[in-house]
Amino acid sequence: MTIAALPATTGRLTANAPLAPLVWFKAGGAAQWLFEPVDVGDLSTFLRALDPAVPVMGLGLGSNLIVRDGGVPGVVVRLGKPFAKVSADGGTLTCGGGASGILVSSTARDAGIAGVEFLRSIPGTVGGFVRMNGGAYGREVADVLVAAEAVLRDGTRVTLSRDDLNYRYRHSDLPGGAIVVSATFRGEAGDPSAIQSEMDRIAAAREASQPLRSKTGGSTFKNPDGHKAWALVDAAGCRGLRRGNAQVSEKHCNFLLNTGNATSADIEALGEDVRAKVLAQSGVTLEWEIQRVGVA
Repeated sequence: MTIAALPATTGRLTANAPLAPLVWFKAGGAAQWLFEPVDVGDLSTFLRALDPAVPVMGLGLGSNLIVRDGGVPGVVVRLGKPFAKVSADGGTLTCGGGASGILVSSTARDAGIAGVEFLRSIPGTVGGFVRMNGGAYGREVADVLVAAEAVLRDGTRVTLSRDDLNYRYRHSDLPGGAIVVSATFRGEAGDPSAIQSEMDRIAAAREASQPLRSKTGGSTFKNPDGHKAWALVDAAGCRGLRRGNAQVSEKHCNFLLNTGNATSADIEALGEDVRAKVLAQSGVTLEWEIQRVGVA
C-alpha cells in the first residue's frame, strides 16, 4: 500500500518516520507510517477506512520499548497534545491516553486525590499504563482504574471496565491493535501536602536506585513468582555485562543501557544473553517486560 492509498485524515501522517528519537533507547528503525490524529474521531475514522491487512501499533513515550533495526511495518499511532489532558472531578480523574504519569499524579495532588502517586514513577503514558497494568511501589493500574475508552483496530470505539481487561501482572486482555484514548481513575480524598510528600519519596527512591539519566528502557524483565528479576540477573553474574555498546546497568541490573550507539539488535541480544545465563544459574526463565517490536 502506498501513502496515496491511505485514508484521508485531518491529523499528521509521516512516511518512513524515524522512531529512535521517540524511544528511550534512542535506537532502532523507522515506522513505515507514523500517524498523529487530532482527536478520537479522526483516529476512529482513519482506522475504520484503513486496509485491515495493515498492522497498527500504539506508541507512547517509548520508555518500555525496543524498536528493532528494520523498523515497524504498517501504521504507528502516536497520541500527541490533544490526548495529553487530565481533569479531576470529586475523587475521579479523567485522563487522555497520551497523558504522562507525572501529569496524572500532579493533577491528582492539586485536587486532593490520593492513591495514584505511584504513577509519578512510571515513565509512560496512560495508554501504556492501561494496556500493561503498569505498577510500582506496591500499586498498579488495576487498583485504580474505573474504565478506559479505546479505539479498536476496525475503528470501533468501546468502553472497557477493569473487569473487561482481565488484568494480570503487567498484562491485560486489551485487543491487539487497539489504542487507549482515555481512562478514568478513582482515588480517595487526601491532603495535597501529604500527597506531594509521597510523590517526593517515590521520586527520590527511583532516582537512588535506577539509571534514570541513561538511554534505557526501564525494567527489562518481569519479576518471576517468588523472585526479583534484578536479584536473579545479579546472581548470574550479569551486572555490567556488555554486548557492543549495550550494557546491563551496574546501578540496577534489571535495566539495559545504550552506552553509545548500540543497535537494537545488540540491546535485544544482550537481553537474551542475560536470560540464558539466569536460566543456567537458577533454572528460572525470565520473561521480557520490555516490548520488542518491528523487523530485525
